Amino acid sequence: MTAVLTTEKTTVDGVAIEITYANEADARVSEDEVRAYLKRGYEKFPHGKIESLTLDVEGEDVGIHYGLAPVQFDRIRRITGYLVGTLDRFNDGKRAEERDRVKHAVPTCCC
Repeated sequence: MTAVLTTEKTTVDGVAIEITYANEADARVSEDEVRAYLKRGYEKFPHGKIESLTLDVEGEDVGIHYGLAPVQFDRIRRITGYLVGTLDRFNDGKRAEERDRVKHAVPTCCC
């Protein structure tokens, strides 16, 4: 067998698909197979959004790599005894208390 790397790029259901074949004789991946790999990804990452799928085909072996969208999160801080994400529900006194806090620096090395 001659090693010839070929790559196919497509989009299925809004997901960028890249399939790399290691050998010329490798069986081509069908769209139904791609959908099966996507279904597997949705089951494996139920709370993630799959943006890309990379398949590395070499003979009967297939390497599967999912590219997930970054997850946004809200920062939760403990301020004056309350767990909060934002200060929008604080009154002026609590906002001033947070603003006037002493913020301590973390040393970068030991002496």
